[in-house]
Amino acid sequence: MNEQNAGGARQRSVEIVVPVYNEAHVLAGSVGRLHAYLESSFPFPFTITVADNASTDATWQAALDLTERLPHVHAVHLDAKGRGRALKHVWSRSEADVVAYMDVDLSTGLEGFLPLVAPLLSGHSDVAIGSRLHRQSAVQRGAKREFISRSYNLLLKAGLAARFSDAQCGFKAVRTEVFRALAPHIEDTAWFFDTELLVLAQRNKLRIHEVPVDWIDDPDSRVDIVRTALDDLKGMRRMFKQTLTGRARIAAVPHRTRTTTPVLPAGAPATSAEHLEYAS
Repeated sequence: MNEQNAGGARQRSVEIVVPVYNEAHVLAGSVGRLHAYLESSFPFPFTITVADNASTDATWQAALDLTERLPHVHAVHLDAKGRGRALKHVWSRSEADVVAYMDVDLSTGLEGFLPLVAPLLSGHSDVAIGSRLHRQSAVQRGAKREFISRSYNLLLKAGLAARFSDAQCGFKAVRTEVFRALAPHIEDTAWFFDTELLVLAQRNKLRIHEVPVDWIDDPDSRVDIVRTALDDLKGMRRMFKQTLTGRARIAAVPHRTRTTTPVLPAGAPATSAEHLEYAS
């Protein structure tokens, strides 16, 4: 995956994971669109990995077909469900410098991807998240989901002193070496995985970068809102106890060596976003 530029220097690379469960009907279109966008607009070496979470439809065959048709697409199959489980499996084994994920519905505008990962590739930040609650974001979703999202993030601020604005947006990235250090301490294998990753990053004084996103809610979302909310509350309680006992501190987290600007090929779009450091 790691290629060299014209000067012979190794280019930093990104692996994007698309976790899926019973998404055979949209997989080819979404991954094809993502692949085409990255090939034409993304100035760094990349791999797209479709992570099939024990689908019971034709998702796995659709993923295999994509690997035959598109040069930068790979696929893995897991025998158990869980978005967190899929991300942990792929990210822990990645050879890329930065690992990322996005939802298969591509609710987030793809033009936000380079601003998301650029601060990680440069060494400026450790974790990056898309935020639908950023003042510059453009979001289209129902009042119910908007209320639930804002309420959840308020609970995180009150209960866990979270300083990031949107824990649940399906548009995140992390430096691979940082994730490997955090991974053994992340217990959740489902939707709370994102929150646990971010809280651990904040508790260990890692820099979290936020970008505003353009977001259009997917009416075909498979998320069970009530069950997910209950699981999230259980996860918050567990993390609150860990914070009280000091178990959220990790000794072996790698620190940034310096802040630089990633070298972009000629004609590549400039990036701009807020850089915020969250540390307790």
